[in-house]
Amino acid sequence: FYKNWYKSQKKAFTKYSKKWKEDAGKKSIEKDFTKMARYCQVIRVLAHTQMKLLKKRQKKAHIMEIQLNGGTIADKIKFAREHMEKQVSVNQVFEQDEMIDAIGITKGHGYKGVTSRWHTSKLPRKTHKGLRKVAC
Repeated sequence: FYKNWYKSQKKAFTKYSKKWKEDAGKKSIEKDFTKMARYCQVIRVLAHTQMKLLKKRQKKAHIMEIQLNGGTIADKIKFAREHMEKQVSVNQVFEQDEMIDAIGITKGHGYKGVTSRWHTSKLPRKTHKGLRKVAC
C-alpha cells in the first residue's frame, strides 16, 4: 500500500485505467470477457458502499462479492458490463418481498474465556485461582 494517503489517491488504479484507454488494453479486456462467456458457470461482481453518503465516521468502504443469477452466462456478463463503474441502487436489483440467499463469514474473536464469551460478571478481587471464572 502507500505511505502517503494524498499521493495514493492520485496513483491508485492508474495502470488499470490506462488499459481501458489503449486499443491493446481494450482487446485484452474483450478477450477476458469472451473467455468468461465460454468457460465460466458462475459470474460474480465486486461491489462497495459509498461511505461519503452514509455520513459515518468510517472512511473505508464495505466490499462485497455478489453472484449474478437469472438468464444465461452472456446475459449475466452483459448486465455486469452495463453496470460496471456505475451506481446501482437496491431497487434496480431486488424487488419488494423477494427472497435472498446470503452467505457470510463471522468476524471471529479467537479463544476467549467465559467472561468475554458469555458476559458473566467478574468475581471479587480476593478470589482464589483467578477472578474471570464462573462461580457456583
